[in-house]
Amino acid sequence: MSRWAIWLPLGLFLAFFALFASGLLKPDDRVIASKMVGKPIPAFTLPAAASDRPALSSADLATGKPRLLNIFASWCVPCAAEAPQLMALKQAGAEIDAVAIRDARADVDQFLGRWGNPYARIGLDARSSLQIAMGSSGVPETFVIDGKGTIVHQHIGDIRAEDVPTILEKLKEAGR
Repeated sequence: MSRWAIWLPLGLFLAFFALFASGLLKPDDRVIASKMVGKPIPAFTLPAAASDRPALSSADLATGKPRLLNIFASWCVPCAAEAPQLMALKQAGAEIDAVAIRDARADVDQFLGRWGNPYARIGLDARSSLQIAMGSSGVPETFVIDGKGTIVHQHIGDIRAEDVPTILEKLKEAGR
């Protein structure tokens, strides 16, 4: 029995190391999906975030036609990276509204002047209260909203060229 007792600490150490290594090699999914998918968008009214676009409210998202709601910020580097894809979505017929997070109107105007403005309406969420209510985990993030104001799809992170067909398909499905 004493012979096994000598090897027990080494065996426990190896078991602990194997458990630790398996966690490093196969990490958990770090994407936090919104629990709001399939539910109506929370009621809100936001002031205008840009000089040349109207404000945004939840009523604007329940007009009978599906649309995209993009959550972005002027200080967000991936938001600038997705700008060409948002313009491509707009050119493909997608109606896009936006919520600027923790931003200032002058900064939003400068961002849109530099990267383009695909948005019909832009609301300013100065304290991220709508972002939190929607279950958004960060910026950029884009939601497909059906014509009744229900969130039907969430795209986490910047939209890349390969994501555009999927988002257009989700918009099409939301219109059925």
